Amino acid sequence: MEKEYIKNKVSIITPVYNAEKYLPQYFDSIFNQTYNDIEIVLVNDCSSDNSEKIIKDRMKNHKNIIYYCQDKNRGAGAARNKALEIATGQYVAFLDSDDVWYPEKITKQIELMNEKNTPFSYTAIEMIDENGKQIKGKRNLKTICDYNYLLHNTIIATSSAVINREILGDFRMPLRRGGQDYATWLMLLRNGTIAYGINEALVKYRVSSNSLSSNKFKSIKQVWEIQTQDEKIGKVRASYNIIHFVFHALIKYLF
Repeated sequence: MEKEYIKNKVSIITPVYNAEKYLPQYFDSIFNQTYNDIEIVLVNDCSSDNSEKIIKDRMKNHKNIIYYCQDKNRGAGAARNKALEIATGQYVAFLDSDDVWYPEKITKQIELMNEKNTPFSYTAIEMIDENGKQIKGKRNLKTICDYNYLLHNTIIATSSAVINREILGDFRMPLRRGGQDYATWLMLLRNGTIAYGINEALVKYRVSSNSLSSNKFKSIKQVWEIQTQDEKIGKVRASYNIIHFVFHALIKYLF
């Protein structure tokens, strides 16, 4: 039987793992949203810190928080999929526990999705360090993204995405070691869906100190595997896409 969703409700999907340092700011950014019809779905991936206590303390005063703790550590992708299973909203918005939203983020995206009649939207981001200090301002982005464009660009940040499940259905993220978000966006755009973006930094994306070097090289391998294995793209075309991917990644992180 097809899953029914609560009309106009936005379910915020968040995996949690040892996030006690960031959860207070995470919650504040949600409760400051100008869009009010939301639920927060947090899946704890067996944190060993005080994340659970912080979440349960917030639940005392906020009835729209849904909390689930995994029986064992399964990774962020599996945690997001559990949250997607639990979520009741027509829309799902992804927000990682260490990222932060600006107050009008959801309102502006829902307005854009209604205006453009699109089931998928995203926004520009700015980058902050572990302590919340800005390290890079808004990265300009193209405000229309289709499948072919996404094959060679890193345009959609996880914490910027909002998706209408009434149109795109009850999806799950592919459970791969890395790049689940990128694989998901390709999967959702594969049928010809066009995503629309807002060229305004409505997300503060937190960058850890080690993610600017070795992790970026790992992401190249992930993109290659996703395109050749998940999307069944030939190696020649995938190689061409990777060149573009690396170029855009360098612009994103170095300039």
